Amino acid sequence: MTSNDRPSGAQYRIAAGGWSAIVTEVGAALRELHHGSRAVVDGFPEHRMCTGYRGLPLLPWPNRIEDGRYSFDRVDHQLPINRVSEGNAIHGLTCWERWRIGREDPGRVALSLDLLPRPGYPFSLSVAIDYALSDNGLSVTMRARNPGSVPLPFGAGHHPYFLPRATLESARVRVPASLYIALDGRGLPVADRAVDGSALDLRRADPVGALVWMDERFGWLQLYSGDNLPIGERRRSLAIEPMTCPPNAFRSGRDLIALQPGGEVTLRWGVSIA
Repeated sequence: MTSNDRPSGAQYRIAAGGWSAIVTEVGAALRELHHGSRAVVDGFPEHRMCTGYRGLPLLPWPNRIEDGRYSFDRVDHQLPINRVSEGNAIHGLTCWERWRIGREDPGRVALSLDLLPRPGYPFSLSVAIDYALSDNGLSVTMRARNPGSVPLPFGAGHHPYFLPRATLESARVRVPASLYIALDGRGLPVADRAVDGSALDLRRADPVGALVWMDERFGWLQLYSGDNLPIGERRRSLAIEPMTCPPNAFRSGRDLIALQPGGEVTLRWGVSIA
């Protein structure tokens, strides 16, 4: 661990099996991931604030909530709008919080956070994330527990950007998805559509480079090419975002997890080399 006089706080370095990574105190972000000398993820410098949600876990929801408004258990809630240009709430509440360090071994680091009730999300939520390296690559385990006395709405995601071997335009991606969600200008779902015959049919490319795996809880995946990131960061890498629910799930209820009092959920994803 290094000193925490940085925008992302303390830096936790782990290494095992030819892999190395750096995880941050603020946001519990995966700031760096290397396989040997090759950079696998496109992170951010330790002396700069994270941009584009690089490497951040997204809790207790991934992606957007329309107008920041939703209803849960017959109660209406209004979240702060943090994507002002769209008028949406985006990517949860934990990105800029200091996480507590738990276990720290040479090849593993675990962090946790207690999210207290607040306007728009008046629920208590305990979350933890475990990054572990081995010969097989990176394994990420996310856990959430409801310590409160009422049910709460929950979703999760992660936002790593993966570096292509050359340019993003020449990169190949394989995604075993038969459907995609068409989005409107605010990034909100419009309709499910089949990938057949479209430019989004990514089922046939040969796997090359990084392989991202997810457990069955992560039923959704978002690909983001960074076209609207600041100049110098645009289309430099591809965000491959495991998600438990689609955009606007707090409004639609689609694949939203209702975490009961005392209830827990465990989610896993990871990275290996194809």
